[in-house]
Amino acid sequence: MALNSFHITVYVAFNFVTAALLSFTFAASGSGSSNILSLLQPYDFLYYSGVRSYFGEEWVKAAELLEKSIATKESLLKARRQCHKDCVSAGKEALIKLDSEKGSLWDLWALDWVQQRAECMKFCIGRSVTPAGQLPVSSDIEYEFGSRNPYNFLQVTYYKLEKLQKAASAAHTYFVANPSHLEMRNNIEKYRRMEGVTEEAFQDREIENERHWVLYDSAMQYEVSSDWVQAAEKWKACVNETLRQMEECRVQCEAASQRLPEDRGVDSVDGVFEKAAALSLSLLSCRQSCVTQIATRPGRISAQEDFLPSQLEHLHIAQFKAGDISGAVQTLSSLLLFYPSDKDSLDNQQLYYETLGGDTESQGTQPAQEIVTYISQSLQEKKLLYFGMENLDFSFIDPDLWTPEDVVPESLRDVWRAEKQKINKKISEVEQQEEVDDSGFYAGGPIPQVGVTITMDNELLNGTNRVVLDGVMTEKECDRILQLAATAGSLGDGYRGRRSPHTPHETFEGLTVLRAVKLAQEGLVNQSDAKLFHELGERAQNLLHSYFRSPSGLFVSFTHLVCRSAVAGDQEGRLDLSHPVHVDNCLLEPETKQCWREPPAFTHRDLSAVLYLNDNFDGGELFFTNRDAKTVTARVKPSCGRLVGFPSGPVNPHGVTAVTKGRRCALALWFTKEKIYRDMEREEVEAMWAADGHSVAKKDEEKAEGTTARNARSQASKERGRGGRDRVTGGKDEL
Repeated sequence: MALNSFHITVYVAFNFVTAALLSFTFAASGSGSSNILSLLQPYDFLYYSGVRSYFGEEWVKAAELLEKSIATKESLLKARRQCHKDCVSAGKEALIKLDSEKGSLWDLWALDWVQQRAECMKFCIGRSVTPAGQLPVSSDIEYEFGSRNPYNFLQVTYYKLEKLQKAASAAHTYFVANPSHLEMRNNIEKYRRMEGVTEEAFQDREIENERHWVLYDSAMQYEVSSDWVQAAEKWKACVNETLRQMEECRVQCEAASQRLPEDRGVDSVDGVFEKAAALSLSLLSCRQSCVTQIATRPGRISAQEDFLPSQLEHLHIAQFKAGDISGAVQTLSSLLLFYPSDKDSLDNQQLYYETLGGDTESQGTQPAQEIVTYISQSLQEKKLLYFGMENLDFSFIDPDLWTPEDVVPESLRDVWRAEKQKINKKISEVEQQEEVDDSGFYAGGPIPQVGVTITMDNELLNGTNRVVLDGVMTEKECDRILQLAATAGSLGDGYRGRRSPHTPHETFEGLTVLRAVKLAQEGLVNQSDAKLFHELGERAQNLLHSYFRSPSGLFVSFTHLVCRSAVAGDQEGRLDLSHPVHVDNCLLEPETKQCWREPPAFTHRDLSAVLYLNDNFDGGELFFTNRDAKTVTARVKPSCGRLVGFPSGPVNPHGVTAVTKGRRCALALWFTKEKIYRDMEREEVEAMWAADGHSVAKKDEEKAEGTTARNARSQASKERGRGGRDRVTGGKDEL
């Protein structure tokens, strides 16, 4: 293989760290302690052993092995981190020669420096980790630990061992990274009610790796409350912690054993030098991927774009508003390193200079050295990676939007520009989607019920296809359904019995049409009230189908009578919501403004509605937001007979403010255009009535309206105790 001198030099540059990695990967290190049992064992082996014990119901052994696998992984990361720190100065003499000498000896001194670093790392790690423990783990294991699945097993294991405090801690840690896991959410609610489980149990055991997100959320909260001094302090800490986490990730890339090219599916790599180059590029790609890794919040699907630059933008604004103009100038100078021609940043810089007046010393403040170093390292890596793409057929996806065009080789720029345009277009589309409703509904149709009036339309509700109708129910009808809820409502209905599924400051009760009818057949509630409950769904369906001019049929998908009651004596200083901001048919990601149409979201729901029954309570307002889940665009105050309707998709994130006094009751309704997703329980109810014939009317005549169920709630419990199946418990309330 013949290469000119320029390519040889670059080729060696590729292999600075590669040779160290090859030396570390190929040589099984047996140095160090003679007692191999004292060294760190492979954490993947410990994990698999723990899982086998779990399925064998050896709970004590399973707990020990699973905990040991988590601890061993953390110890391995610490060992690599310390060895990297200890070996930084290795080969320093050869490195000094690289800066002062030229010619053929340059390559030899480079290899001498790399070899000394490699030997240092091999010896250091070999003192604390077994040879098997130094090998790369499989992608399956990476996924298991990345998704925190060991804590899923530990939660059950500790529960079986009756160690409830530890079980709750494991459940909470798993749930942080899997917030859509409904079963774990239910388990956590159960743990909260168990004797001996304290609030200290509900702490994230992986919090040390997520400190930057804790600071990020804290900074945002101070910013929302306009406490700019505290916001600036938290944003600065967040930037520093993000940089620290980034460096930690990059160190792990260098210190960990890398897979050989063939292990990565690269079939065309032949020869030791080609493998060395490919392995080196893999290392650099690993370092670059740290951007995505650090910018992805636990439990989120995608990374937050421009995570570090966005923090700097928040920081300089907070510093300016807090009066720290010099600090704002430095932070803005750091931000301009990412986007040197950004007009808004340049305008802000001019504003800051004008505010400083004659303070020329502050105007000349240089960017933060940490940011300068970070960008310099990143650009060097990008240049080598793009060189590898151009000359060595290496695949690399740049994680940054700020990468300057001159870093990309000419031959790749057209493709690079096209990819960048796609990303920018996608981001633009996400931002525009807040204003675009593709539901197929068109507001403004006729109102087919006499006495029903339009109280709020698109303009007043600041959205598309939103409506508030009044007069849908009479006061007497509201009272009847309220009495039905008081008599037959079941705590935690729809949430597997969790009486406080959204907030510990409120209790939740629910009732479905099917259960109401069954209770009526038992003579425990009034038949006419159960029939009214059923009919209200059809009434809302007819009104909304007409008003929104649905081009196809609209079917009731689910109806739920729900009441939320404020817990007396537990309302002081409340800052939470009765129901957090969400979207009904997709999983909202406020940070990225994405909404993912995937389970456990009810993706078949097309139209949402809520029919209010009362207003004698404090709070409990429905509100709409932008996709950031913070910017409120409209509010609706409940009252008897008021119906709110809107498409169930991402144009309508919504929540409910805290109910701080009294009891808020309403009918939550969802509709679908697809007949296959219609509410089969309504048809079951109608079939029951048809089979009952005239007996229904006869029972209504015999039953006085005021003699509703003596013990409907206890009867409902008995039905469940007999093994009766409540088919609707999965259809949770979302309004």
